[in-house]
Amino acid sequence: MLFIMPKMMLNSALLLLLAWSTGCGQSDIKVYRVAKADASPAPPSLKWTLPAGWEEVSPGEMRVASFRIKGPEGKQADVSIVPLPGTAGGVSANVNRWRGQLGLSPLTEEDLSRTAQPVEIAGMPAKLYEQAGKISASGDPARILGAIQDRAGTAWFFKMTGDDELVAHQKTVFIGFLKTLSFPAVASTSELPPSHPPIDRTALTSALQPASPNSEEDKPRWQVPPGWRETSAGQFLVAKFLISGPDDTHAAVNVSITGGGLAANVNRWCGQLGLTPFTQSDLEKQLQPLELPGRKAMLIDMTGIDASTQRNARLVGIILSQPDRTWYYKLMGDPQLVEREKNALISFVKSASYK
Repeated sequence: MLFIMPKMMLNSALLLLLAWSTGCGQSDIKVYRVAKADASPAPPSLKWTLPAGWEEVSPGEMRVASFRIKGPEGKQADVSIVPLPGTAGGVSANVNRWRGQLGLSPLTEEDLSRTAQPVEIAGMPAKLYEQAGKISASGDPARILGAIQDRAGTAWFFKMTGDDELVAHQKTVFIGFLKTLSFPAVASTSELPPSHPPIDRTALTSALQPASPNSEEDKPRWQVPPGWRETSAGQFLVAKFLISGPDDTHAAVNVSITGGGLAANVNRWCGQLGLTPFTQSDLEKQLQPLELPGRKAMLIDMTGIDASTQRNARLVGIILSQPDRTWYYKLMGDPQLVEREKNALISFVKSASYK
């Protein structure tokens, strides 16, 4: 059974997309300045040093900056920077989505953690994930370099995509580029491109500050159900709980503050279950509200095949929208175990007291 959030909640999450691809020219400093969305000062600017051979091009829709890398025999690569509030679906979902673009099967979180390479972005640690495969439409060899970093509740995605050999050759340059990025606390007044949506200044300013991942200050006060064992939440979660059932069955509860919009996040959940993404019309037909003390939320219930284990799985998600953030509670695992713990999840969310 699927439950969907009303349109007013679909627009509650901030979406900020910064994209860049490659090109040619001397190394220089490029600064992206975000315009003020109201009468208040503009947020800080993102700075970088442009590598030789990277060409800045006109940004497309939703992009703030774009760069293109041209190689021999018409080979090309594209680089993008995408910051999204919260966890944006988490590392596993996003890296496995990239793998799907190259015709690769999904990996478990444990396997992904083993493939992660440490890198530095703007003076802070991050993880780089490298995938090589073929573009499904053409069969051409391709490679993706994707670095992910959490900064003050915002997930930043730095991605290079293109011809396999060209991207492999540019890997060192890409890693060096990440080191040149900086998030200075200096306000500026330049305007966004006409195609870019309005940006919430307060949220973006917070995103450009150094991260304090999984701070206890972010966690609500709640009553943890019996049998739930709290474990390390990782870089992009507020909290995580493991649940064991009979016959060696398992389930997990993830709690996150995620941006990117309801539809995008629900469709990431669909991908985790091997389900076809919902259209907006499908979502509106399926969503139902969930009444909580003093507030309203949405609940979604889906069954499919766990992309990481290839076993039958069920997912129950609760989405709670607040004025400044959206909370996502996800219970996923063995279908019978999830059925048993569904009411416990609802009670858990009802017990939460937010700071």
